[in-house]
Amino acid sequence: MKSPARRPARLPRAMLRALPLALTASLGASLNVQAQVAPNKLDQVMVTATRSKLSLDRVLADTTVLTRADIERQGYGNLVDLLSRQGCFEMVRNGNPGSLTQLYLRGAHNQHTLLLVDGVRMDTQNGSGGAAWEAIPLSQIERVEIVRGAASGVYGSDAVAGVIQVFTRQGGDGAQLELGGALGSLGLGKGDMHLSGRLGDFDYALGAALERASGFNTRPVLNDPRYEPDRDGWSQESFNGRLGWQINAQHRLEALHTQADSDAAYDAMAKPAPGVDDRNLHKTQISRALWAAQWAKTLSTELSSGQSTERYETTTNGRSTYLTETKVRQHSLGASWQWAAGQQLNLLMERRADQLVNSGLRPAVAGQGSRDQKALAASYLFSQGPWDAQLHVRRDDDSDFGGVNTGTLAAGWRPATGWRVWASAGSAFRAPTLYQIFSQYGPKDGGAALRPEHGRNRELGLSYEQGVNRASLTVYNNRIKDLISYDAGFIGQCPAYPVVVPKPGTWDGCYGNLARVQLRGVSLQGGTELLGLQWQAGLDWQDPRDLATDKRLGRRAKQLANLRVSKQVQDWTGGVQLRGVGSRFDDHANTRTLGGYGLLDLDLGYRVNSQVRLQLNLDNALDKVYQTASGYAQAPRTLMLSVRLNPKL
Repeated sequence: MKSPARRPARLPRAMLRALPLALTASLGASLNVQAQVAPNKLDQVMVTATRSKLSLDRVLADTTVLTRADIERQGYGNLVDLLSRQGCFEMVRNGNPGSLTQLYLRGAHNQHTLLLVDGVRMDTQNGSGGAAWEAIPLSQIERVEIVRGAASGVYGSDAVAGVIQVFTRQGGDGAQLELGGALGSLGLGKGDMHLSGRLGDFDYALGAALERASGFNTRPVLNDPRYEPDRDGWSQESFNGRLGWQINAQHRLEALHTQADSDAAYDAMAKPAPGVDDRNLHKTQISRALWAAQWAKTLSTELSSGQSTERYETTTNGRSTYLTETKVRQHSLGASWQWAAGQQLNLLMERRADQLVNSGLRPAVAGQGSRDQKALAASYLFSQGPWDAQLHVRRDDDSDFGGVNTGTLAAGWRPATGWRVWASAGSAFRAPTLYQIFSQYGPKDGGAALRPEHGRNRELGLSYEQGVNRASLTVYNNRIKDLISYDAGFIGQCPAYPVVVPKPGTWDGCYGNLARVQLRGVSLQGGTELLGLQWQAGLDWQDPRDLATDKRLGRRAKQLANLRVSKQVQDWTGGVQLRGVGSRFDDHANTRTLGGYGLLDLDLGYRVNSQVRLQLNLDNALDKVYQTASGYAQAPRTLMLSVRLNPKL
């Protein structure tokens, strides 16, 4: 028997009207309320923006740092749900948290945001490529750094819209054990442990986590008499380990490994028959070894070698229907030289090797494609008084399409205490995926016929931060040309015709550099303490557009809004989060509309003592029905009770 359909959610207009007012109040308070004694976020250090430690007040980019406290406050979902609460992010998910997921930063495509896990590049070289966001275990994360804007001058390919770096948990002084567990609706159960400490010159960290859920019906709109509504559940098992050896005050060796296996049920559009069990299977592995050396007070180096593997398989009733595996190896040697106060030079040599195993590749490459990239990069960081400047340049040489030069120039000025004005201009690129080059839908000349996608980004920023009060305004304009697209029916019109002629009735096109897009927008973020409450709010106006058709890119909203109000009273903490996403089109032709939606999330925490903390999360409290992709339901109202234990050892 089919479950009753719920009315699709619409974006509450009152909510969108209220958010600007709340943000205006928040920003106004941040400029007028006297700063109170509280940790200043500018004291935090970021490494992702420049690949070297840099105080946040010296970073010339739109950035966000999420700590372990932010992660533990997260209720339903995974890393993508955590990121979707931040400014400039949109999520598209085909059902439950284990389903295929895309993340849009500033309206850019999924593959235009680079994901790093402990410095190791994550990518899938299948189709359009991009990171498998749904496969990253949230329980093992200590910190997340977000850098918005073009960053290929620092990281090379993929950093067109920004960079997200995940840092897994690591050891500290003294043995520490942390245990966590949670039970919730949708048959959800979680458990995790983390053990860390130091033994002489060695430090260690071990973590493991397990998550299971019976789920919900992700395809309630399938109008087929053969289809029987069912619950599409998911599970994930993860492990991470890190071992460090502080040889002496100047030298350190470290090795780490993170692994996650996930299994998520889904209902395929083509096979809605009763008894059909379709599943997504992910296996992700990240490993890295490094040697950090401090040769002098002003000179340090880091030698590292890392590898990531992403295996994705779909099955129907236990039978494999699709399999793809991407392996990315990278080796780098970096040096940092501070030859004068406020002046620093970073140099980098890097080599990357990609490999793809996929049944859709041409027989000519024996079922697998591969390529190499070599890179040289340099960065100059200047800081003197109220002035900051940064110059990043990089040269990448690819075994398939040749060389690409990228760079970023940024300057900042602090006219008064707490105030900062900055501007930057940067170029970026995204290399064609191995599938786009070597599949039967790739050009016969391989990489020679497919050019990299190129981006040019310009942005201006104004920010204020003093004590608990902060506000920022960022304006950006990012143009991406030579965007690689697949076009059916383009026989004879693509750069080159595929080696394997498609059979009648199958796809009859190929990949080519066929599109140009422009990503423009304004992001306004702020926070303060007002009326005894902590306020955080943000508004994003964006216009991600296909320049050839003048259509808005599919599944992107023009307006994004978020508001969080929280309060701490002795051992109690509580928070209310509102999120609003405007209406979108489900397709690039702008013919099918997806309604906007608003979500209300609640969280309540209580610290029983120094060793026990309880938390209650009520996500999607109003039980809104909404879709991020047409035909796929998102989670209904979910309730979760969790406990964190820190027993003394």
